[in-house]
Amino acid sequence: MPAARVEYIAPWWVAWLHSVPHLGLRLQPVDSTFRPRDESYQESLLFLGLVAAIGLGLNLVLLAAYLVCVCGCRRDDAAQTKHPRSCCVTWTAVVAALICCAAVGAGFYGNSEANDGVYQLLYALDNANHTFSGIDVLVSGTTQKMKVDLEQHLARLGEIFAARGDYLQTLKFLQQTAGSIIVQMAGVPVWTEVTEELTELADQTSFVEYYRWLSYLLLFVLDLVLFLLACLGLAKRSRCLLASTLCCGVLALLLSWTSLAADAAAAVGTSDFCAAPDTFILNITEGQVRPEVTRYYLYCSQSASSPFQQALTIFQRSLTSMQIQVAGLLQFAVPRFPTAEKDLLGIQLLLNSSESSLHQLTALLDCRGLHKDYLDALTGICYDGLEGLLYLGLFSLLAALAFSIMICLGPGAWKHCATRDRDYDDIDDDDPFNPQARRIATHSPPRGQLHSFCSYSSGLGSQGSLHPAQTVSNAPVSEYMNQAALFGGNPRYENVPLIGRGSPPPTYSPSMRATYLSVADEHLRRYGNEFPG
Repeated sequence: MPAARVEYIAPWWVAWLHSVPHLGLRLQPVDSTFRPRDESYQESLLFLGLVAAIGLGLNLVLLAAYLVCVCGCRRDDAAQTKHPRSCCVTWTAVVAALICCAAVGAGFYGNSEANDGVYQLLYALDNANHTFSGIDVLVSGTTQKMKVDLEQHLARLGEIFAARGDYLQTLKFLQQTAGSIIVQMAGVPVWTEVTEELTELADQTSFVEYYRWLSYLLLFVLDLVLFLLACLGLAKRSRCLLASTLCCGVLALLLSWTSLAADAAAAVGTSDFCAAPDTFILNITEGQVRPEVTRYYLYCSQSASSPFQQALTIFQRSLTSMQIQVAGLLQFAVPRFPTAEKDLLGIQLLLNSSESSLHQLTALLDCRGLHKDYLDALTGICYDGLEGLLYLGLFSLLAALAFSIMICLGPGAWKHCATRDRDYDDIDDDDPFNPQARRIATHSPPRGQLHSFCSYSSGLGSQGSLHPAQTVSNAPVSEYMNQAALFGGNPRYENVPLIGRGSPPPTYSPSMRATYLSVADEHLRRYGNEFPG
């Protein structure tokens, strides 16, 4: 029978992670062999988490030192430096947002890969449990048939054939052969305890994986929302929104380093298992399953013979001989003892059923099925699962970098939000196009209204001509708007020229223009002859 062995080859990242130094809490070297129940090995994985905690502490110290230095320095607030700093803050925020997006993208991929690997492991465990349960059912069923059902038939036939010694001898042979089959079935391992452990492992793994996947998904959403709010705060120049985002950013930074610690410990521990999975399984099954049986399923080599081959062969031969004996009794004993036919047919049906169970048991005990499940589980853990953990670690690092940049941008973004008020302070309060002046004017009481919009110098015998007065009013916009009622009540037109104030020329209403032209014509008719062109 050709073997379907597919060699397991550990990926390169398994060797890389397995080579990470394993140190205890007292910095003593620890064996890197996967021993999850050993306290020293657990300390070595905990030490990796402590390394990540030290990284978090250094990160916070550097951030605090940077913020103290930035806040302690007094920078020039001249107008020519406002725009370069604003541009620098904006582009740095864009870079941090891009890093965050890259981190979340890597995180989504890693989370999906890890989840696929875990569910491939669960699928393999379920298949292995189905095989082990099937073996136990067939073995117990065959033993039940030979021990109870066959004995009942043989007991009744012994009463029927009590007068025939040769028939009784045949019944004794059947009883001995059935005993031999029972002995061979006892050599097949009982997988009940293994099945229970695998079921418990699958349940715990499924429970932990669900909440791990959900936790990372919520962390991805949190990171995206925080950066979205930070960008919104910069765009709106909202100090309140920026302050809230920065506080939450510190929390997200802590979560990023925490996830990095968990990812590092899980990745190194998984790589230790993937570096020598056969050794770990041989050690953990010691005392429950014979070593030759475990090796048979782990390696499934073509040269290795099945440890159940002899038992199955004896089982097959015993069934064949029993069937021959029962067939002889049906042929020669039933004509003389018709009442024995029912029990003999029952024995024949029992032997046929046992033969069918033998074929199923042979297929289930073959190493190819369980070995395939074993390789599927290794692929799920050491390829997809471990690769996903590496991408999740990359996500944690990039997210920590992005949030560190965002926190460093805090002082600059705070000053960037303050430039809005400083820009308004640089504008003349009397400028009617200043939005701040409009807001102030709406709440200021009117100072008094102007009586005319032009002043003329005229007199009897005077040689002066029509000319507007050179006085310039500094009245606020509200007074201009109040005088609009004298010229049609339209507040959109100004009634005082703005000459000499550096503002655009005035816009006159139609009634203002008609009044101005009528006054000018009258003066020209009166004094036109005295001053010929």
